Amino acid sequence: MAGKKILMLVGEFSEEYEIFVFEQAMHAVGHTVHVVCPDKKAGDILKTSLHDFEGHQTYTEKPGHDYILNKTFAEVKPDDYDAVYAAGGRGPEYIRIDKRVQALVRHFHEAGKPIFTICHGVQILIAVDGVVRGREVAALHYCEPEVTLAGGIYIDVAPTGAHVDGNLVSAKGWPGLSNFIRECLKVLGTEIRHGEILMRDERQAA
Repeated sequence: MAGKKILMLVGEFSEEYEIFVFEQAMHAVGHTVHVVCPDKKAGDILKTSLHDFEGHQTYTEKPGHDYILNKTFAEVKPDDYDAVYAAGGRGPEYIRIDKRVQALVRHFHEAGKPIFTICHGVQILIAVDGVVRGREVAALHYCEPEVTLAGGIYIDVAPTGAHVDGNLVSAKGWPGLSNFIRECLKVLGTEIRHGEILMRDERQAA
């Protein structure tokens, strides 16, 4: 199977794990991920954040690692991509009002292509009418009212869980990245097989 092309939508202070871990996992199995931010170019630095859960009533926020964007936003052609991914963190809150971001999401929705969202990433989806209507979607629990008001069915998965509704894969936050990525790969049609490991001497003998 040929590798897929995935468009990742981020903004300043998007969640660092949900950028770095997702991108590297997809690249490891042969897919291509282009990470874009409105009005930024390939090579520009994106400031990220790290949301943590430390026993308070809500999450804490810390500076994350700088991320170097690998695609210029203005050059994105949605027809070139097989799926879109909305990373979480603080970025979705402001990029969701960008009409260009909304148009990108609308393309994937209308074309029936896979849509992936985690944590606050659902804020980007609910900014486009109809994307979550009637769909089961997981997200950070603080987003439940927004999901419901947009006509979606909020699914309260475990922190390490993920949820699949057709071509829509969602999760609550970065603790669920491993399960989330596994489900994204299934929707992309990626099959990973585990075979017997041969030591170097055994390979040479073969």
